[in-house]
Amino acid sequence: QVQLVESGGGLVQAGGSLRLSCAASGRTVSRYALAWFRQAPGKEREWVAAVNWSGGSTYYARSVKGRVTISRDNAKNTVDLQMNSLKPEDTGVYYCAVATTGDGVPGIDVDFRYWGQGTQVTVSS
Repeated sequence: QVQLVESGGGLVQAGGSLRLSCAASGRTVSRYALAWFRQAPGKEREWVAAVNWSGGSTYYARSVKGRVTISRDNAKNTVDLQMNSLKPEDTGVYYCAVATTGDGVPGIDVDFRYWGQGTQVTVSS
């Protein structure tokens, strides 16, 4: 079993930055892809970014590409999401997740097994 704990959310003005962190415990996740998802009020959860097991491949949703960077530290069992140039539409609860395989694009060729409880990100206009 893997436990995931997100941190770093908060309230920020449009144009600002936030860095989200997710720490995994219980077992190493170094062999699995990791991802960040978000869910805005009244909307379905959507994926934001993913990184493969080695950190060598990253994938971004079109809505955030160029503004966010996902990174992982396998020695620390963590995955981060650096978000810049934030917009009000980035508001939502952000979740980190552990995939069932080592690589893949969320929603296309990879599923996720473990999820964190989420951290709230609010971007004011």
